Amino acid sequence: MGKRQHYEPGVFCWTDLATTDAEGAKAFYGGLFGWEAEDRPVGDAGVYTMLSLGGDQVCALYELDSYMREHGVTPSWLSHVSVDSADRVAERARGLGATAEDPFDILDAGRMTIIRDSAGAVLAAWQSHEHLGAGRVNDAGCMAWNELQTREPEEASRFYSALFGWEMERMEENSELAYVLIKNNGRMNGGIMPVPAGWDMAASWLPYFTVASCDAAVTDARRLDGEVLVEPFEPGEGRISVLSDPQGAAFAIFEGETDE
Repeated sequence: MGKRQHYEPGVFCWTDLATTDAEGAKAFYGGLFGWEAEDRPVGDAGVYTMLSLGGDQVCALYELDSYMREHGVTPSWLSHVSVDSADRVAERARGLGATAEDPFDILDAGRMTIIRDSAGAVLAAWQSHEHLGAGRVNDAGCMAWNELQTREPEEASRFYSALFGWEMERMEENSELAYVLIKNNGRMNGGIMPVPAGWDMAASWLPYFTVASCDAAVTDARRLDGEVLVEPFEPGEGRISVLSDPQGAAFAIFEGETDE
């Protein structure tokens, strides 16, 4: 089982969902992955819902407030990367030409900054205190991968390599860049997918969750009023589909072998 009690700096450690309908999202993901929801009041910020599987926290969700909605924030997943210092990462990101929110504390759970790269993709840098991140990964119903989809893969590779120290392994087809494997201290940690210029797709990070059967999960997602954005396919290893929940947040599912 993919139990975790520690995350090295640079490793994807958590993801959470901003949604317009917390109750609807809990019903959808509970039906799809078997997640159990625990609402936790967080003062003026409202409620943060921990999502667990077999007693292990795997991710979370919260409902967008009126200010966020009025300013165009839409339902989406936010991937988190473990760091030693959110303040240093924010400063480094700005020096590399990205934007970074002033780091802020989440009660006693940790400290974070939200980074937007030059193409507009957003992720969080997480400095853990009481909350290290997901207690389990890679198993069915758990986060297994994070992938940046962007029209600027070369620029993104340079930026994130400098920001987190990631190693980038290029994969080419017919002398064209097809994919970039992200490694952290030699271990696979995610990827960068080049988006064709003609596609109407904003740059974004996409979390992947493992499933026992990709086709069965697609059937369940449709039954639960989700949408299939990319039908199941086999890229070479495993079987993948891209879905969206009823509120419009996109995520991917993966059937195949994963690391411990």
